[in-house]
Amino acid sequence: MAKTFRIDIVTPEAIVFSGEADLVSARTTEGDIGVLADHEPTMAALATGAVQIHHEGLTTSAGIHGGFLQIFRNQVTLLTDRAELTEGDLDEARQLAADLRRLEEAEAELEAGSAK
Repeated sequence: MAKTFRIDIVTPEAIVFSGEADLVSARTTEGDIGVLADHEPTMAALATGAVQIHHEGLTTSAGIHGGFLQIFRNQVTLLTDRAELTEGDLDEARQLAADLRRLEEAEAELEAGSAK
C-alpha cells in the first residue's frame, strides 16, 4: 500500500476537495509535476489545466483556473480562483480547464475594452 498525504484544493468560495492521496499530478507554469508522499517542499504557479488526484484506487480530476501549489510536510495545497471536480474523467477535466481558459480570455478582452 502506497504512503498517502493530504491534499486540499481551495478557492475563495470553498474547499473544493480535501482528503488523502497516493499521487497528485498538475500542470505548473514550468511544466507538469507529479507529487508522491515525502515530496520535497515546493512552491509553484499553477497553469490553467487539469489536476488528477489518485486515492484509494480511484481517480478524481479537477479543472482549475491557475493559482498556486504548495507542498510542505506531506500536505499539498492548491489555491486557485476556480475549480470544478469530475469523478475520474480526465477528458472532462481538460474540457473544464479549456472552458475556464476561454472564460479568462473573454474577461481579459472585456477589461481591455472597458479601459479604452
